[in-house]
Amino acid sequence: MGAWFSSNWIDVALIAGVALVAALAVWVMIRSRKAGKAPCGCSCSGCGGACASCPMGCHAAGKK
Repeated sequence: MGAWFSSNWIDVALIAGVALVAALAVWVMIRSRKAGKAPCGCSCSGCGGACASCPMGCHAAGKK
């Protein structure tokens, strides 16, 4: 195991780094979704119904 790890430590570090970045991106998306923010930056609580193409559908449902 030690010989394999010493010859492949760069690959292991790169895969761990990519996995960490992907997990961080998913975590940020979940947090913003729970906060009521759409991916486009539109916030249902703060836009007052001005953005007609809200991807969260909050204006069509009458939520603000």
